[in-house]
Amino acid sequence: MFGGRNKRNSTNHTPPESSSTSSSSESESSSSSSTNPMNNSNFSNFDPSGLERAAKAARELDASHNATAAFDLIQEQERTKQHEKAAKRAEYDAYTEQQRSVNIEAEAQEARKTLEVQTQHDRQRSEYKDELERKRQVDLLQAQKYMQEEQLKKQEEMLARQEAMRRQTAEHEAQLKTKMELAKVEAEASGKIRQERTNHDLIKEKLLLEASEYRETVRKGIEDAGKIVGNGMNSYLNNPKQMASTAYTITGIAVGVYAAKMGVGVLGRFVERQLGKPSLVRETSRWTVQNAFSTSSLAKGVKDLFQSDQKLLSHALEGVVLEEGLASQLRSIAVSTANTKKNGASFRHVLLHGPPGTGKTLFAKNLARHSGLDYAILTGGDVAPLGRDAVTELHNLFDWADSKGSKRGLLVFVDEADAFLQSRNKNNSVVMSEDQRNALNAFLYRTGTETNKFMMVYASNQPSQFDEAVTDRIDEMVEFVLPDYEERKRMIAMYMDKYLIRNTKNSDGLGLLATIGLKGPVQIKLDEMIDEKVIEQVVQNTDGFSGRAISKLAIAWQAAAYGNSDGTLSLETFLKTVDHHKHNMRIKEGWADQITNGSDSIISPS
Repeated sequence: MFGGRNKRNSTNHTPPESSSTSSSSESESSSSSSTNPMNNSNFSNFDPSGLERAAKAARELDASHNATAAFDLIQEQERTKQHEKAAKRAEYDAYTEQQRSVNIEAEAQEARKTLEVQTQHDRQRSEYKDELERKRQVDLLQAQKYMQEEQLKKQEEMLARQEAMRRQTAEHEAQLKTKMELAKVEAEASGKIRQERTNHDLIKEKLLLEASEYRETVRKGIEDAGKIVGNGMNSYLNNPKQMASTAYTITGIAVGVYAAKMGVGVLGRFVERQLGKPSLVRETSRWTVQNAFSTSSLAKGVKDLFQSDQKLLSHALEGVVLEEGLASQLRSIAVSTANTKKNGASFRHVLLHGPPGTGKTLFAKNLARHSGLDYAILTGGDVAPLGRDAVTELHNLFDWADSKGSKRGLLVFVDEADAFLQSRNKNNSVVMSEDQRNALNAFLYRTGTETNKFMMVYASNQPSQFDEAVTDRIDEMVEFVLPDYEERKRMIAMYMDKYLIRNTKNSDGLGLLATIGLKGPVQIKLDEMIDEKVIEQVVQNTDGFSGRAISKLAIAWQAAAYGNSDGTLSLETFLKTVDHHKHNMRIKEGWADQITNGSDSIISPS
């Protein structure tokens, strides 16, 4: 029964490994026992109880009800293993296919890399060829340039040899010409000498004859003149009427000359008082005899006549760089002055005060010239030297200002006014003379009331020294201060344009001067390193400089440029000039401090 089921299962299903193993071992053992007698002898002590128990177990298993299920389970396990092997085989095939695609992609990537490397290699080869070609072209151009330079050198050497030969030829010709001229002059001189020696006796006889005739002529002329004068005097002395007439004539001529001299003096003083200017006035725009025939004064008067008031007011701040608030105040003064003059109202008197060199005098002159008024400029230092005549001259000044010779009005600008308008207080350190007191009293008398004839503008560095009566007559005060950073920057730009850049541009006549063999003005050349940063550095280093100091600094730059033959202003010279002026300014400030703190009192000249 066990054997029959085993055969049926082996035909339909794969037998389990244990059964096949046991059967195979049994067959092998039986075959070996049958074939090998020595083995039988070796296994004569073998115990068959184990086999028997196995056979018994097999029979029990075969007789069991679960035998079919166990075989089915074994077959199912076998099928599961086969499916797993099939899945593994499919997975292996998929892996193989994936590896094949990866290999294809890797081969494609390698091909791309190979192509890129080849392309890069080709590009490098083309670039190298191009570089070689450019080098060849550069070498070719350099060779051509070298050949051209060599050719130019040969041409220049040839021209130099030709010029030397021409110069030698000209010098030789000049020497020959000079020798010929010297020989000619020498021959002419020797001929004249021989001729003079030959004619010496004849010339001497001729000169003696001419001298004798001249002496005879002079002698006869003197005799004839003596006879005529003697006869006239004889007839005049013998006639009393002629003598009386002569005396009357001489007396009348003397009286006429004396009267004409006195009359001309009186008339001259009258004309000078009406049309001329007082001696205290340094400069004026009012018509006088002195400038009546001046072309510049006539042209300026015609120009001012046709200029508009707005343009004149804009010129009041021309060339003056000020802080915006101060500039606005000064424009207001200019507008007020012009409107006062138009409406015929009384003028207001102005005081301009501040440190030296801050633009007081410049603005006052511009205001005087461009306010629509006539102007008269005088300085306070001219009053004290006049002594006793100061009072008379001040009265002449204000009489001239009050005269009706001009209907435009007069702006009287007194520069350095503190020189003679000092305080009369006994506590004042300056001792005034009697003549100065009289001059101050006369000035106060003539300026004590409002007037539409003239306007007073004072400029002073020390307004604290003014007399109280003078300050009481001042209607408006304007303080000028030292320029700040922005004002200094504008001033430096303005004065550099005036003294350095415009000088460079005004060189139109250099070619004409060169053609006639004269040297024109030196053209200033600024160093290229003088840029905005250097200008800003100069602006910072000029802290404490006044407008006049900055103007002198620009003039010093101009002088430094003229110190070079080619007119070049280097950066080093530019900065050294600034340092030098700054050092000089410190020295001047030290002197001013010594003067201020040194002496207790100053006695002014009488």
